[in-house]
Amino acid sequence: MKKYLFYVMRGQKMCFVHVLLNAMDLQESGHEVKIIFEGESVQLPKIFEEERFGLYMKAKEKTLFAGVCYACSLQLGVLDYNEGLDYPLIKDMNGHAGMKAYLENGFEVITF
Repeated sequence: MKKYLFYVMRGQKMCFVHVLLNAMDLQESGHEVKIIFEGESVQLPKIFEEERFGLYMKAKEKTLFAGVCYACSLQLGVLDYNEGLDYPLIKDMNGHAGMKAYLENGFEVITF
C-alpha cells in the first residue's frame, strides 16, 4: 500500500473532478489518500457543498479531505465558510498548508 497526498491549487471544478476520481480510485485499490485544498481551490468546498455535488459528497464520506489552507481561505474571502466545515484549517507553513509533514510520513505528493 502506498500513500498519496493530492495538493490542489487550481480552482477549476473540472480539474478537481479529476482529483476526486483519482483519489477515490486509489483509495478503493487499498492506498491511503488525502486531499488538501490550497490556493484557489479553497473556494471549491462552498461551491460543491451548495450544489451537493455527488463525487465531492462521496469523497467527504470517505474522509479524503485532510484540510483547507487558512491563509488562502482568508485572502479569497471564504474563511468564515470554511471554518464551518468539518475539515481542519491548516496553517503550519506561515499560515498556509504545508506538505512537509506528509512527505516525512511517506506520502507521495501529487499537485493539481
